[in-house]
Amino acid sequence: MTLTRVLKDDDGPLGSSCFAALTGLCSRTSETPVPATTTTSPDAARTAAKPPLAPNDGRYHIHHHHVRERPEHDYTLDVITVQGVQPHHKTSYLETLMHLFKGNIGTGCYAMGDAFRNGGLLLATTLTLFLGFVCVHCQHVLLNCANLMQQRREEEREREQQPQKKGSMFGSTYRTAIDGQPLDFADTVGYCFHYGPERFRPWATTMRHTVNVFICVTQLGFCCIYFVFISSNYKQIGDRYGLEWNTHHYMALLLVPIILTSIITQLKFLSYCSMIANVFMTFGIGITFYYALKDLPAMADEVGSRALFGEVERIPLFFGTAIFAFEGIALVLPLQNEMRRPQDFGRTFGVLNIGMVFIVTLFTVFGFVGYVRWGDEVQGSMTLNLPDNEALAEGVKMMIATGVLLGFALQFFVAIMILWPIVENRSLTAQQHPVVCEMFFRILVVLMTFLIATFVPSLGLFISLIGAFCSSALALMFPPIIELIVSYSNPGERPSGWLLAKNVCILLLAVLGFATGTYESVSKIIEAF
Repeated sequence: MTLTRVLKDDDGPLGSSCFAALTGLCSRTSETPVPATTTTSPDAARTAAKPPLAPNDGRYHIHHHHVRERPEHDYTLDVITVQGVQPHHKTSYLETLMHLFKGNIGTGCYAMGDAFRNGGLLLATTLTLFLGFVCVHCQHVLLNCANLMQQRREEEREREQQPQKKGSMFGSTYRTAIDGQPLDFADTVGYCFHYGPERFRPWATTMRHTVNVFICVTQLGFCCIYFVFISSNYKQIGDRYGLEWNTHHYMALLLVPIILTSIITQLKFLSYCSMIANVFMTFGIGITFYYALKDLPAMADEVGSRALFGEVERIPLFFGTAIFAFEGIALVLPLQNEMRRPQDFGRTFGVLNIGMVFIVTLFTVFGFVGYVRWGDEVQGSMTLNLPDNEALAEGVKMMIATGVLLGFALQFFVAIMILWPIVENRSLTAQQHPVVCEMFFRILVVLMTFLIATFVPSLGLFISLIGAFCSSALALMFPPIIELIVSYSNPGERPSGWLLAKNVCILLLAVLGFATGTYESVSKIIEAF
């Protein structure tokens, strides 16, 4: 490893929720070439050859094997795509829409049948549409707060350039770490507290870290779900051909490819995996729809036998699964920042509204059809309900499971970007040997997710738990909190009664879903043992 290159988020086929966390978690520091000297001692040469220690800015730095061919070129503006390192370019309306689809449609879509089983046909349909509307509204709130914080940050920077003005009480370390970069989710929350009422300002850094913790836990939860999802699908295929292994045996076999992909630090290699995964997932959704709608007359007879309203104690499980599927709020700011015309993202017929209308409709129809087709037998992933004796169905299971396997590394990468700087900044050994220590750390985290996954008795219950515990906080709690903080930030101004009532209702919904969903999921998981 001869140098450190700063990562720029990809506008190519990285398409997953990982794309959201890649912006802002990595620093963009330019590298200054070492001036040439006429005489160099052997010790000095060896010292110069060593990779420089990563800046202690609390952000992730990527070490690359290659040497720059053009030292004068500003590589911080480049992106990593499947074609290699390319000059950075802004995305169009259609490209951004495709990224939004890829970032929101995943394993949660296949779990919507289980969500409708818990909620009932009529109630689940109504609540899915309602939760989708609330989540999109919260994403608009985040966009508005981020734009406002960006303006205030620029105004503060202009004031600080005047000699008579002093720096912000928020702290130069926090500010300069992201200076010149668009704000991400965590930075927006931090700045809302920083510019909010004075009694909330000391919480700015804490709240920023809290958002990153929730993102990290969510991503590791995804990784645990992926272990269960992949092994369950492979087990069905194995059972079909007489290889009747336990699910845990398949998890153990998965450790080898997952560890190999998880120690990749160059995203240009991960982007190949992501591209293949996107193709597999797209075909998988289409073919699963085909099987769900295969016998429409028989399905019409089944509608009357399906519950319209789920049992009260199972509604929290529906909430957890649905909010898990909709949780893509961390994606919206990077997508807007990368557009040629950022104003096209949040307008009435912009990318966010048009894209989410399609996504909410897809999830609602997918869940409705899945529950009507398979009833109480519908599983945590509808791929598990596909026939065992048909080549097409087995091919779909293989494609989707392999697609999720290839996407594991990108979900994992986000958590590493949050966790590794904490370890590196506190360990001299990690700073002196960053590559070896990071590889060892990555393997340990993969083993941790593997151990957690082995204790998961049900895929559907674990999806509901992650959704209720983590996704509800990110999607429903933080946006109304920061909107209220911002509304109280101007002295002498108070929020309107409508704004206050609306945000209080969203917070009550989030807290209720968080508490009941987490409790019910944990209870059912304990009962399953």
